[in-house]
Amino acid sequence: MGIIRAITGAIGGGLADQWLEVIEAGNMSDSTVFCAGIPVRRGDRRNQNKKGSADVISDGSVIHVQENQFMLLVDGGKVVDYTAEPGYFEVRGSSAPSMLNGQFDKALHETFNRIRFSGVTPYEQKVYFINLQEIKNIAFGTVNPINYFDNFYNAELFLRAHGYFSIRIVEPLKFYAEAIPRNAESVDIQDIHKLYLSEFLNGLQAAINQMSVDNIRISHVASKGVELARYLSTALDEEWTQKRGMTIESVGIQSISYDENSKKLIERRNEGAMLSDPGIREGYVQGAVARGMEAAGSNKNGAMMGFAGLGVGMQAGGGFVGAASAANQSQAARETEAKKQSVQGSWKCSCGQENTGAFCQNCGREKASSGSWKCSCGQENTGNFCSNCGSKRPESGKCPKCGCILSKEANFCPECGQKVK
Repeated sequence: MGIIRAITGAIGGGLADQWLEVIEAGNMSDSTVFCAGIPVRRGDRRNQNKKGSADVISDGSVIHVQENQFMLLVDGGKVVDYTAEPGYFEVRGSSAPSMLNGQFDKALHETFNRIRFSGVTPYEQKVYFINLQEIKNIAFGTVNPINYFDNFYNAELFLRAHGYFSIRIVEPLKFYAEAIPRNAESVDIQDIHKLYLSEFLNGLQAAINQMSVDNIRISHVASKGVELARYLSTALDEEWTQKRGMTIESVGIQSISYDENSKKLIERRNEGAMLSDPGIREGYVQGAVARGMEAAGSNKNGAMMGFAGLGVGMQAGGGFVGAASAANQSQAARETEAKKQSVQGSWKCSCGQENTGAFCQNCGREKASSGSWKCSCGQENTGNFCSNCGSKRPESGKCPKCGCILSKEANFCPECGQKVK
């Protein structure tokens, strides 16, 4: 018993009027992974096959396979033929198994050879269909927090994740043999997903831990659905793909939440990062003083008592507030000065380009190794030739006091008046 491809031209409305059966998949929704085949128009008054056995497929019957469906022909509990190609296929008792693989490779043929002798019950012929579409909207949620070491916070944090994932059946024969309950006529993903949810959550923890190793910020986990699906596929490869013929297609995380200790640590770390800026820190100090004065003004014993108390507090804490403010201002001044020094370290090339490095970023000319020099015509220069008269820079030394470039004839420094000869 097997199947052969039917000639499309011979398939028409007339088939419904013949006693031979036309079989197609039963109710296959987006979440259905497996269903039995049913005769088309069995109750139609024009169907003359009134005496056929419910468990025997008439020789010459036609099976209709649609896109993204995998059809199995089972005889006496044995898988005798299958196809993943859409179209019409005719059942012939004399034909050898055709095993039309469709988009599948030789691995499917090998699986077929391993499972086709699994049954012994005779005279029971069935047609089954497996859904090859992406099976979506499988809900998950972590009951216990998952540990996550975040290098940015340099701490072990704990998170909970909730969302949905999807699967795809990539080896349908293996899925039929390992995941489908025996004698089932229809299986929805919701009927079996609980059996594998604990494995999924274990894989999810392994995947999230791998994201931690790859230095992904904990706050970015929710936006890494594609990467998470890839990690999960690797983590569940042996359990799901190799043993059951299915794989993780995608993962969508709807919400990430942290336990209380992790929340507090993140808040302290973010606050500390903000206060490392001297300007923000100074604003915080000044704000604290302003809030203290506001509280003193609303003192229930009278504003004067409140301000008196504030005065005592200011005297006691004034040293700290003053020192903190001075430190903030000092650090801000140092940063400003550093920026100024950076600007002052710039030099102007003879081509007109302002630079800070050792070479001009416009013409590539090297920065002059010495300071400015004054030409005999009175022009201040930095290059090797006078920009006014073109005279060559004289060979000379430097003033020991201010570092000004001196000509050979100079007895005194033209800048500071220091005697050099």
